[in-house]
Amino acid sequence: MKDQTVPMRTENIAKVIRLHLAIELSRKKWKLAFSDGRGGRARLRTVAGRDLQALQGEIAQAKRHFGLADEVETVSCYEAGREGFWVHRALTAHGVVNVIVDAASIDVQRRKRAKTDRLDAESLVRKLVRYYAGEAEVWSIVRVPSAEQEAARQLHRDMAVLQRERQQHRMRIQSLLYTQGIEVQVTAKTIRDLEQLRCWDGQPIAADLQERIRREYARLEHSERDLRALKKQQQARVKQETTAPMEKIRLLQQLCGIAMKSSWVFVRELFGWRQFSNRREVAGALGLTPMPYQSGDSAHEQGISRAGNRRVRAMAIEIAWSWLKYQPQSDLSHGIRDASVGAESANDESESWRWPDD
Repeated sequence: MKDQTVPMRTENIAKVIRLHLAIELSRKKWKLAFSDGRGGRARLRTVAGRDLQALQGEIAQAKRHFGLADEVETVSCYEAGREGFWVHRALTAHGVVNVIVDAASIDVQRRKRAKTDRLDAESLVRKLVRYYAGEAEVWSIVRVPSAEQEAARQLHRDMAVLQRERQQHRMRIQSLLYTQGIEVQVTAKTIRDLEQLRCWDGQPIAADLQERIRREYARLEHSERDLRALKKQQQARVKQETTAPMEKIRLLQQLCGIAMKSSWVFVRELFGWRQFSNRREVAGALGLTPMPYQSGDSAHEQGISRAGNRRVRAMAIEIAWSWLKYQPQSDLSHGIRDASVGAESANDESESWRWPDD
């Protein structure tokens, strides 16, 4: 989920003095690039990963290096990655104004170029200076949830992982049996009767293969048990909790076609902690904004941006298709089909051409 928040402008924005810090994160070392925003060479330093005390020391030294007072504001940035939000929260706790950058939104040269942590940090701090000079389009900023809001996402994400694991175990068992010319449904009875199944040549399944299939089925059962337990926990929380996000989940379930899974994902991933002013902001957060292409006489649509929350986007598309399938006579379904036919006709007309005569 991206944000285009612009730093507050002042009448003399060039006179605002800040210490700019870009952090190139890695597991063992962090590359730091400092700038005072006056166009000079960036100050580069390296600290051990997760060493916040050393980071604070480098910030103090950078202020002395650039001749800045200790009370001068420090602004920082780093690219979103596996560190998540803890670095942001740690910087904020130490008085640093930090933004997390969507790495995919940063423009890069199309020509082959050198890439090192030093060059990346220098490029990032230059963009940070431009961002605080008022160039909001220099990149996209990731919205940061609170620790409580982030924790609230874990239940349904864990359930999604278990559902994928369950499918993987089931398909692996079917594939193992299919290699022997056996095509059956994976059930508890199938596993109990493995000795009675016969391969393509009428021979029983090899003992080692039977053991592997049983181990795989045990993992499948374990995933199903965990998934059932999480579903019960989810249902109990909807009935018992009285928080504002849970009230939104209950309200959404009153809509036709919205059940437990979809309402939980919509609220926990999006509406439970984000505020939207219009439908364009919602589309931007989901990555559903159109991406036109126009160059000279060539003009066509490239589909949606896909630059938003993929979980909510997938759920929204699934709900839309279900609505069309199960309520085809509704006014909304007719409107969607009419709009789709109109868009297809416009594309056909814009792409109608033929090769010139020989």
